Parts: sequence; C-alpha cells; structure tokens
Amino acid sequence: MGSDPIRLGLVANLNHPGGNVTGVTQLNIVVSPKRLEFLHELVPKATLIAVLNDPTDRAISEAVTKDLEAAARRLGLEIHILGASTDAELDAVFAKVIQLRAGGLVIGAAAYFTARPEQLATLALRYAVPTVYEGRAFVAAGGLMSYGGSLTDSYRQAGVYAARILKGEKPGDLPVQLGTKVEMFLNLKTAKALGINVPLSLSGRADEVIE
Repeated sequence: MGSDPIRLGLVANLNHPGGNVTGVTQLNIVVSPKRLEFLHELVPKATLIAVLNDPTDRAISEAVTKDLEAAARRLGLEIHILGASTDAELDAVFAKVIQLRAGGLVIGAAAYFTARPEQLATLALRYAVPTVYEGRAFVAAGGLMSYGGSLTDSYRQAGVYAARILKGEKPGDLPVQLGTKVEMFLNLKTAKALGINVPLSLSGRADEVIE
C-alpha cells in the first residue's frame, strides 16, 4: 500500500506490528510534492496547478493535500483541489481543469486512480492537460509522466514475506517494510503533442523514456 499503516490504524508499530498484519508500504504519498515539482519543471510558466484526490479516501486525500499545499507555497504556485470517485466525475474533473485554465494536473495516490491508469491517460490526452501520475501504466497508455514507488520491488518484498509466513513465522513479528525505490517514467511523444520541451534534468533521471 502507499499509505501510512499506523495512521490508518492497521498496525501499532512499524517494527513490531503485533496482531496478524504486516506488509510493505510504498513511497506514493510522501513523494507527492516531488510530482508537483517535476510538473513545475515541465510547465514552468504555469502558476495554477490542479490536484485530483479521491474524497472517499479521506486519510490519503488529506495527507496529499497538506503536503502539496506546503510544496506549492515553496514553489510560488497556486493549487486547486478537485475530487472524483466515479468515472462520471473523472470526465467532469478534466473539464473543470480546462475551465480553471490550470497549467497541469497532479493525480493523487488513491486506490481508485491506481486501478484506472489507462482511463486517466486517455482523458489527459483528450483534454491536452499535462498530467503527472504515480505509476508506469499511465505513461505507457499515453500519459505524460509518472513518479512513485516501485511496484516490482514492493511485490518482491511481499512475496518474500508470504514465503516466511507460510513457513511458520508470525506476521506480527515481521516489521512493516518501507519501500525505498522510486521510479520516473516519461512519454516524449505525449510531451511533443502537448508542446512541452522536456529538460535534460528530467529525461536524464528517468528510469524509462517512451518515445
């Protein structure tokens, strides 16, 4: 998961979870400010950036909003928070981004969005909105950029834990693993279609550039 398991009440302590739960967390929420920074590098003239959260996932949306508001102040940007938790609301969100004349969109880390990278990429292209997401599937589907924790690394760690539990270890005795690997993906074809010149400072850091 990408949330804080202590904040959500799933475990009492990361090192000693207790109960019958352990697992792996990704850096998808804590790196939200970096997504805003990277989008600012891609569209430096934009002064207003929209943020998409899932209002039904309150714990995540509140954490993301707080972090992005602080980052926006540092960057001298204004952000406008939008919410969506249904497919119909997603269409309305992109129309609202155009109405606001926002220079770009940061998609928050929520399970609802994680399950819809292709739909989000299609909408971003249809409305020509420079958009930053959390995972590679969005960029592979035509989205501009993603930055977030490595799914592959998290699944590997979860597999190791599953094996240890099957061999008899207790979940509550296994520390919650904190993901440390983040990945950046860029779609240069989409950047060109949006009239964005990707700086070398970004393309040179990307784990994969799709052309």
